[in-house]
Amino acid sequence: MRQLLPLAFACLPLLAHGEACVVHSQGANLDVKVCQQNRSIPATLFRDGFCQPQLKDQTVQVTYADHCPSGAFGVCENAQVQGMPYRQDIHYYGVPSDARILQPFCETQSHGQWRKP
Repeated sequence: MRQLLPLAFACLPLLAHGEACVVHSQGANLDVKVCQQNRSIPATLFRDGFCQPQLKDQTVQVTYADHCPSGAFGVCENAQVQGMPYRQDIHYYGVPSDARILQPFCETQSHGQWRKP
């Protein structure tokens, strides 16, 4: 059994630490920029799923970084992905008045903690 333990751990997906993606989407009367800082999402799932939103009628640009850039008006820390055990920090850029909608969503739906940087 002891010999199988290292093999079992080797088969687990690696968790991404210090990985973030900036998602900038634009459409008719819409310009949204967020950054997702990975806490516990498997690296491949984070890059190929979470950082690749399919948004109808919107142009989406994704860039990757070690950490989210400064300048966010709010951060939902330790947000839980709905229906999954994964956690991430979501940084919001753009219109600060959007915090009145985003903060309650962060705290009730995502079970995160809202922070003003």
